[in-house]
Parts: sequence; C-alpha cells; structure tokens
Amino acid sequence: MKRLMAGLVLGTALAVVGAAQAQAQDFTIRLAHSLSATEPAHLAAEFFAANVNERSEGRLDVTVFPGEQLGSGKDVNEMIRQGANVMNLTDPGYLSDYVPDVGILNGPYLLADYREFEKILNSEWLGEIDRQLQEAGIRVVSYNNLFGARHMLADVPIRTPDDIQGMTVRVPPNQMWLATFEAMGARPTVVQWSEVYNALAQNVVAAVEAPLGSLWGSRLHEVKSTMSTTGHFTAWINLIMSEDFFRSLPEDLQDIILVEGHRAGDEMTRLTLEKQDEFIDMFREAGITIVEDVDVGAFQEVTTSVYDAFPEWTPGLHGTIQDIISR
Repeated sequence: MKRLMAGLVLGTALAVVGAAQAQAQDFTIRLAHSLSATEPAHLAAEFFAANVNERSEGRLDVTVFPGEQLGSGKDVNEMIRQGANVMNLTDPGYLSDYVPDVGILNGPYLLADYREFEKILNSEWLGEIDRQLQEAGIRVVSYNNLFGARHMLADVPIRTPDDIQGMTVRVPPNQMWLATFEAMGARPTVVQWSEVYNALAQNVVAAVEAPLGSLWGSRLHEVKSTMSTTGHFTAWINLIMSEDFFRSLPEDLQDIILVEGHRAGDEMTRLTLEKQDEFIDMFREAGITIVEDVDVGAFQEVTTSVYDAFPEWTPGLHGTIQDIISR
C-alpha cells in the first residue's frame, strides 16, 4: 500500500512538473507577408509581433518576414496547413481554396462603404465560415485588417470598361481576380507580387491593381504613369496560422495571440485610413496622374456576373451577404 501511495505521489509530482515545463516552453513563430516594409500591413504585423512578444514575456517569439521571404502566399498557406509554426497575412481569395464561400469577401464592389464590413464580422455566417476553416486546418487570428480600396495603375486612364478591353492586367493566382478582370474585358495575367515591377517595366503586363500602399511600397509608380481610382475591391485581409499549431499552445498563449491579433487588425485599419490621402499626395508629387472621374457604376454593372461564376459557392450566397449588410 505504501508503495502504491508513493507511486501515486511521484506520478502526481511528475505530472505537475511536466505541466509546468509545458507552460514555460518557448515557441517561435515566423509571420510572413508579400508586401514591402513601408506598408500599413507590415507596420501592423510588427505591432502584433512586439505586443505578443512582450505580453508572453518571451515565451512567444514572433518575427516578421516581409516581401515573400518565406515564399509566395499560396506556398506559405500550404506550410500553415501542414502544421508549420508560421503565420501569414493572406486574402479571402486564397482561403477559398479550402472553404469556397469565404472568397466572396473580396468580391467586386461588394461593399459600398468599408464600415459595412463590421456587420459581416459580427454575423453568424462568418462564425460558420470560421468553424469550417478551423476544420480545414486554418486558424484565422483576425479578420478585421483593412487593406484598402484597390485601384489601377497603367500608362493610360481607365475611366470605363471600354478603356480596359484586351488590356493585360497583373492579378494574383486566385479565381476572384481572374473572374473579375475577365468580366471587365481585360486579359488577367498571373504574376507573383515580387515579380510585378519587372513585369510592368518589360511590358509583360500593361497594368496592375492594388491598394495605394502596395502600389507605392513596391515603387510601381516608377514604371507606370497613371492611376485610376476604380476602387473595384474593398480589401480586408486575414492573419492566419495552423489550427494544429495553435491548439498545441498553452491556453494563455492562445488568448494572447487572439487578443493581439484583433488589436493589430484595428491598428492596420487605422493606418490604412490615415495614410490614404498621404499616399495620393505622394503619387502626385512623384508625377503620377490621378484619374478620379471613373464611371464606377459601369464597372459595377459589368462585374455583377462574377457572383454567378462560382458554382461551388452555397446557392444564394451573394444575397445572403447583401442581407447581412442591409440589416
């Protein structure tokens, strides 16, 4: 009996020690994105890393890797799906590879105002999408990262869909962009973001679209002269990590990541809004022509068909989102 009691005491003691060691374990995380180090997205990523590192008292060590240093967005997402200790700033269009319905979040002219996204953030619909992404191996740490309205940079003004007919436009490798620019009448061409500057300079593509910060941060105004404010996407991006790796962390570290992820999303949104006019002024000072008299209604009309181009979506998905926004 004494041996049994001694064994139980020893076992309990070892379990306590093991739990304490797990609690004290350090974890490293590489946070990747494809953008330059001057953009709101990068500044918000650094904000997240600094806060997580401080609040975890060094148990979490997050380091940011900009400019596709860890590979393309798709490659990093696959690393995450396989359980790597990596995070990524990614687009719903990429996440639609795993849960198709999430791709609608960056559909053309989906939002009349960026603030409408708050209703989607608080919806049961997004809660279900979040659950499905977790089942697919993706933990979305934050959805509330405003990337900004996306505009066109070329050598000619783009005021109507007629101006873009047959134009080669760089797009990322996901179906929402391909479908949108095909509907506009352009010739969408997939080019990795790190290769866009050379593709524009060598006329592999005639135009590129992106938020203001990305256009400026990648110095694309050095090779194209005219920016048209088409605002075809109001982009919100996601900070993600592996669901398996997330669940392997102690609960207190999980909480820190989620709380600081949301704070970083708010910070990115604040910076994106704060810098919009500043970026426009910087483009003008650099000699870029800003075209503001864009026939947005005409672009909205020709891209409406995009919402019928995804047979894998839940039937009536576009209507569901519009209902959420209109409440």
